[in-house]
Amino acid sequence: MLATEIFEKLSLIFRDIFDDDAIVLKPELTAADVDGWDSLSHIRLVLAVEKTFHISFSASEVARLKNVGEFVNLIGSKCS
Repeated sequence: MLATEIFEKLSLIFRDIFDDDAIVLKPELTAADVDGWDSLSHIRLVLAVEKTFHISFSASEVARLKNVGEFVNLIGSKCS
């Protein structure tokens, strides 16, 4: 799956989870950049991504993520 496809799907998930249609995903985006991105919304986000992409993450994989770009790369590695 191409990174552009992942970004498109991920954008829809982010907009749904954070109830904000104005969110624009960039590789360098972090939790600090998004209003309401707390531990609970983070869990909801990860679960929604797992369901949408039919993949699963380990806790250590999720804990290592520093930004959306790394998340996209991890999703891509699981979808190939």
